[in-house]
Amino acid sequence: MDPVSVGLLAALAGGAGGEFGRQMWAGLTALVQRPFRRDGGGAEAPTVSSGEAELARLEQDPADQQRAQALSTALAVRAALEAGFRTGLEAWHAQARLVHTGDSTVNNTISGGTQHGPVIQARDVFGLSLTTAPPPPSVPPAATQSAAGPDDGDSNHSPVRG
Repeated sequence: MDPVSVGLLAALAGGAGGEFGRQMWAGLTALVQRPFRRDGGGAEAPTVSSGEAELARLEQDPADQQRAQALSTALAVRAALEAGFRTGLEAWHAQARLVHTGDSTVNNTISGGTQHGPVIQARDVFGLSLTTAPPPPSVPPAATQSAAGPDDGDSNHSPVRG
């Protein structure tokens, strides 16, 4: 199993991803809090962390990269020692990777002309459909001038005298 990225753990602990991110963090917390059942672990096996302490420390200071690294390491060690945890962590990790952690940039630019209808500026948009009215017909500038009549300086454009 690939280790859980330090950036992802720090982002989730810091609240990235909105409600989905909070659900992912809660899911990781529940997974880590399950009883540690080491596969074939005898009494001679060294004591290792379940990840609970590292999870709590990162939650206290999500910006601390060392705390995120400590949690990533604890998760990897526990996954190596406990098949059930590894399976759960792999499933969690597959979903958690969908959380956007701000590790990429987006530049949205609109230039030139008039936009008719909605303009959406975003990074990733899924399942969105828009229904809009067709744009207004374009009228050449000469047509608008002739429709208003010739500009001969008559009463429509005379200064007001009083």
